[in-house]
Amino acid sequence: MITVLGSINMDLIATTARLPEPGETLAGTGFATAAGGKGANQALAARRAGSGVRMVGAVGKDEFARPALALLDEAGVDLTGVSPVEGPTGTALILVGGTGENMIVVVPGANGTVTDAQARTAVEAMSDGDILMLQLEIPATAVEAALTAARARGVTTILNTAPLTDQAARLAGLADVVVANETEFELLSGRSDLDPAAREDVLMQLHRETGQTYVITLGADGVVAARDGALHRMKGLKIEPVDTVGAGDTFCGTLAAALDSGIAFDQALRRAAVAGSLACLKPGAQPSIPTRDEVEGRLQG
Repeated sequence: MITVLGSINMDLIATTARLPEPGETLAGTGFATAAGGKGANQALAARRAGSGVRMVGAVGKDEFARPALALLDEAGVDLTGVSPVEGPTGTALILVGGTGENMIVVVPGANGTVTDAQARTAVEAMSDGDILMLQLEIPATAVEAALTAARARGVTTILNTAPLTDQAARLAGLADVVVANETEFELLSGRSDLDPAAREDVLMQLHRETGQTYVITLGADGVVAARDGALHRMKGLKIEPVDTVGAGDTFCGTLAAALDSGIAFDQALRRAAVAGSLACLKPGAQPSIPTRDEVEGRLQG
């Protein structure tokens, strides 16, 4: 069983031929809304990958709350841990350029109301061997409360250090598995401008010092990770991306589901990398998340 403590958003997505420069106004080519939020995205990815999933978080009492939860509800995610609160549901304002790159501004809304008590209550409902997945779009104190409580209960924790905050490095030290992109990893490790070989050296050094599993997502170059004293590298698929929004969340949720089902770590990485690639082939965060059958088909193809 996987519990996801994190954000629930409604994404407002505009597409353009290219991303604007600072101070520049461009004509858009399209607009859409889609359910999002890093927590909700990862919960849906884990559920579509086959795991039982419970979502814990908050939505506002507004017109965005129902559509923000619709795909989670449809997929069978347990939503009893989602609290309705006064004020707006979280929103993300997303610009997507012609080659799939994006710019995102997140407005926390209800996500900013998630409390330490709510986090501890979520963990108290978990069992030894369950997986708790977190990100950094809810208050850092709630993330810390959950990580601390999970360690005391023998719950495995996965922290995705996105979006990177001032508290990320400290919170990462409390997790069993840390997932970061290459920019986030450099900031977490205090090293910058790392070439691939130097990055792997720093990765292994950090792993040896902490004993934690570290996973670095590298976009089109796949993923590199350190676990059980060994370095692991894995590629995704060669694709022409349509929209990279949600690819990292798809990777995280799929990885959690694979580990939850007992799949060997190398194969879990491969499965997650393939799922992340597939998520780049459709627009939107949650609508683009592949099912287990879609991932299996590409793994066997």
